[in-house]
Amino acid sequence: MNPLTAQPPAGTLPASGAGTAAYTSSELLATVSCRQLRGTRRVFAGIGLPTLAVALAQKSTSPDIEQVYESGVCGAHPPKLPETIADASLATGAEAILAMPVLFGYVLQGGWIDVGFLGAAQIDRYGSLNSSVIGDWHAPDVRLPGSGGAAEVMANSAEVFVVMRRHDPSSFVLELDFCTSPSPAVARRMDPLVPAQGRGVTTVISDLGVLKADDDGELCLASVHEGVTVEQVIAATGWPLKVLPGLSVTPAPTEQELHLLRHEIDPGRVYLR
Repeated sequence: MNPLTAQPPAGTLPASGAGTAAYTSSELLATVSCRQLRGTRRVFAGIGLPTLAVALAQKSTSPDIEQVYESGVCGAHPPKLPETIADASLATGAEAILAMPVLFGYVLQGGWIDVGFLGAAQIDRYGSLNSSVIGDWHAPDVRLPGSGGAAEVMANSAEVFVVMRRHDPSSFVLELDFCTSPSPAVARRMDPLVPAQGRGVTTVISDLGVLKADDDGELCLASVHEGVTVEQVIAATGWPLKVLPGLSVTPAPTEQELHLLRHEIDPGRVYLR
């Protein structure tokens, strides 16, 4: 399929190729995110689609991946999909449960996290995130949960992945309504001598495609999902989006990936909307 001429589908996304079936946007995001985690050892993952992607990676591409939660749980092996970072099931079978000063002071700041995996309401071209407010700070249209540990995850993880359920100009913005988690890439652009442990956001998975950071830390289009055009992604992005050489079409979820998600990982559809 030519990503320059393909037309976007409506509703449920139909996969093409042998051994695949129709899939939802959530299933696509989870499988694509899982594949991006291949080869990763330790992930500091937020609740939601990041948790779903790590669970899929543990059952497929990366059985040795270790998940760390903001609640202090390290090496989690929950018997069911956790619904919050304080879900009691996270403690069952965990490798360790750490106090907050140890988690943030030694694990994160000590450089032990390979990938920080986050979500956000808004992201800008260099990967800074907004998870605080939409609209004016003093009279916001929407008030959001805030940073949690995202600012520390951004600054101290070797790299950061972000998954975004919605790719449109109100989410992929030229200027954030509020900067909750500033990008280390911006700090290095302003002053190359600024000490920054991690690279910041290197990968963004959205419902339209995958963005990757170039050498300057700017997010550029690396692949489009089946049925999505380059023009569609550019129009849905709030900054002049660059296209990386070698643009590809994202492989569709396989039957095996969909079976794991639907029947083993999230049969109650906690995150599979």
